[in-house]
Amino acid sequence: MNSPTVRIARLSARHPWRALVGWLLFVALCLAVGSAVGTHEATTSDYRVGEAGRAEAMAADGHLERRPTEQILVSARSGALDTRAAGAAVHDLTARMKRLPEVAGVAAPVRSPDGRVLLVEVAIKGEELDATGKVGALVAQTEAVQRDHPALLVQETGSPSTSKGVDQQRDDDLALSEKITLPLTLVTLLVAFGSLAMAAVPLLLALSSIAAAVGLAMVASHLSPDVGVGTNVILMIGLAVGVDYTLFYLKREREERARSAGRLSSEALVELAAATSGRAVVVSGLAVAASTATLYLASDVIFSSLATGTVLVVLVAVASSLTALPALLSVLGRRAERRALRRTRRGRPARRIRDDNGGRFWSALLRPAARHPLATLALSGLALLALALPLSGLKITEMTQDTHSRAIPAMRVYDRLNAAFPDRRVTHQVVVQAPAAESAEVGGALRALADRTAADPLFTDFARVRTSADHRTSTLELRVPYLSDSPQASASLDRLRHDYLPATVGKVPGARYGVTGDVARYADYPAHQDSKLPLVLGALLLVTFLMTLYAFRSVVLGLLGVVLNLLSAAAALGLLVLVFQHTWAESLLGFHSTGSIGSRVPLFLFVILFGLSMDYQVFVVSRIREAVLDGTPTRQAVVEGVRRSASVVTSAAVIMTTVFVSFVFLHIIEMKQIGFVLASAVLLDAFVVRVLILPAALLLLGERTWWPVRPPRIGASDPNPALVDVG
Repeated sequence: MNSPTVRIARLSARHPWRALVGWLLFVALCLAVGSAVGTHEATTSDYRVGEAGRAEAMAADGHLERRPTEQILVSARSGALDTRAAGAAVHDLTARMKRLPEVAGVAAPVRSPDGRVLLVEVAIKGEELDATGKVGALVAQTEAVQRDHPALLVQETGSPSTSKGVDQQRDDDLALSEKITLPLTLVTLLVAFGSLAMAAVPLLLALSSIAAAVGLAMVASHLSPDVGVGTNVILMIGLAVGVDYTLFYLKREREERARSAGRLSSEALVELAAATSGRAVVVSGLAVAASTATLYLASDVIFSSLATGTVLVVLVAVASSLTALPALLSVLGRRAERRALRRTRRGRPARRIRDDNGGRFWSALLRPAARHPLATLALSGLALLALALPLSGLKITEMTQDTHSRAIPAMRVYDRLNAAFPDRRVTHQVVVQAPAAESAEVGGALRALADRTAADPLFTDFARVRTSADHRTSTLELRVPYLSDSPQASASLDRLRHDYLPATVGKVPGARYGVTGDVARYADYPAHQDSKLPLVLGALLLVTFLMTLYAFRSVVLGLLGVVLNLLSAAAALGLLVLVFQHTWAESLLGFHSTGSIGSRVPLFLFVILFGLSMDYQVFVVSRIREAVLDGTPTRQAVVEGVRRSASVVTSAAVIMTTVFVSFVFLHIIEMKQIGFVLASAVLLDAFVVRVLILPAALLLLGERTWWPVRPPRIGASDPNPALVDVG
């Protein structure tokens, strides 16, 4: 009862208003400092991976990098295009665009093969990522031309305007997600506690933790750049774990209050909760943070940004449960004591707080594992393995621009662009670096390469060569008449890299070369992730084992935790494949199947799920271990511990699932997949793994569960006090 967790809780409970004011000041300080330093956003160079990334870096060295470009289509609203009217509109558009400081250049108009559409390309100054903030000025001018020429259809598309549309759609989706999640979370907490005041505590603490983490993430972005999704992850994970940690703590405090029947003060009850559930929360939070930190090993700016947001919000949520939560419980407890005293003086009986010991429902649900542990373990394990079977057909791809929702106006124009100009659908950029003395030979090799592709039906006959001012860098642009996510586009990249380039540019002495472009990026990113996957998963398994070993001093529990986490993650990923790689659920969940899973989803699932599963693992096994410390035989302690923790685990799982399910309603396909797979994983972990498989396995293991150190009974000689104070 004198651990750091208890000492902090005791101090907060004895001086609640100081603790609450201190917490609010901390949140305000985080936001103030974050706002002052601002967010350092990732640059184009931060995203470079693989051969495509190396080629982009070489092009940038020679100032030949691709400029962000917008495409404006001018066409008739119906019938044939009026050439004179279209020419006037293009002249007006060109003049307007050239006056903009954001514009680097305006290309001459190009007529589509059928003569129905004119295309004007406008290059934007700066890097690709910066163009999203600049494209608004271009869109405004396009809209002005449309107003001045109402008989024509003047529309704009391009990567910058599409990215801007995606960002706006994501913001709108997240606002809808919050409208769904917050009320449902509050209702779940009301059911769990039966009190609006108690239900509001987890929600308010979670929201304050999210606010503080957002401010800290702005500061951290100067060490690990933000990719624009950090706040989304903080919101999703922060609401899930923030409510969960508070829920674990609150449930234990109410349990101790019911058990004491008024004999203990609010401060004493807070200390008891801190000594048990409080330490479990700390261990769980550290486990989630340590598991998520393995994402840094992926050497990817997106995963690093996700890891930073998750680690920060989890640690802040743990801090709130150690400081602000005990203070709130003390304030609410004192108020309850005063109300009870007034009722007693008036001759009314004091209200009793129900000790939630699991109830008949959970006793019935646990009966199969208690009576037939081997059969329960076998059947439940086989069921999860059956769900994991679709993994054999897992196809991982990078989600391309073609997968964005057509609710975005720029995407509908993008489809018109591809239909009107099929020869401009994909552009490969070949980049060559060689000594300046080899410039002429490089030029000859690139022309030979262009001749080969011109005779290949996978390519068009377009070819454009550019050379840097110092003659050390040259580029060749080649076009493919297929969409970027098509098999033909992938085949053209493979043929270019493995056949044509080695036979031409590859023969130039001292030349370094590579291919970049959208197709190359979409191919190289999953390959990069595949190369990092063994390292990240190996580190993740090791961290899970070591954290369990630290919490319970049991090698058996450490190995069991790794196996169970792998099983639930595999089952959830199998469900994801079953739903999203096929078309049967498209209308149900509102998506268009790409026949694949986003390249970031599996790794993100494993890392986040392994961390979140530790919440349930630590909380359930802590209750079991607590009973063992009291002298209860392990087999009896398993049933009692799972039964007493079942309701809080259920409530936590329902809240987490509500948060994750809300992301299924987003338009972005990868966010849909992440929301679905995390919700599925949490439900499977809470209702199958922790209620059926875990107790069945522990009952079969018996006293071997604690090998090599069996927990001593409280009061016995214990050379390691940390083994007693686990909770």
